[in-house]
Amino acid sequence: MSSEESPNLLTVRDAAERLNVTPRTLKYYEERGLVTPTRSEGRYRLYDENDLERFARILRFRALGFSLQGITEMLKRPLEPVEGGRNRYSTQSLLEIRDALAQQVDALDARIDSARRELKEVQNLKAELSDDLDYVQRRLAGESADALLEQRNTARLKKKARTPSSAAARLSKKALPGDDAA
Repeated sequence: MSSEESPNLLTVRDAAERLNVTPRTLKYYEERGLVTPTRSEGRYRLYDENDLERFARILRFRALGFSLQGITEMLKRPLEPVEGGRNRYSTQSLLEIRDALAQQVDALDARIDSARRELKEVQNLKAELSDDLDYVQRRLAGESADALLEQRNTARLKKKARTPSSAAARLSKKALPGDDAA
């Protein structure tokens, strides 16, 4: 069956042109499971008006900044006709969409926290390696190992003296405002 035989069906190129996107965009959304076009006997993708409406919804959501995961959640929910012949999500659908999106935000927050912890660990490791690199470079430049080790130990002691102990830090956080105990 060709698009000429069934004027209601469009090829990828025609559908993409009508939606003002690339054929690759339509194929990508299909790969993501957002749209499932019919296939001709020759296995060509064919899009009907419902597919085009679905693509238009996806493109509107993307233009509003929604993620593909968020769009997938919204597309699972049915639209209901309202006054003026327009379709809208029901209150129940909106509640379900909200809950699904909130779960995704929570999961992203957890990933962000994990990434921050990892970043801090990497920064600490970099600082240690930088100290080691400095030591090796200075040794190669002919400085005395004993003098360098003494400088390094002195620097560590100064740093440790500037950093409050974890017990002292916890106590200072618990102090009440206005507590100026002498």
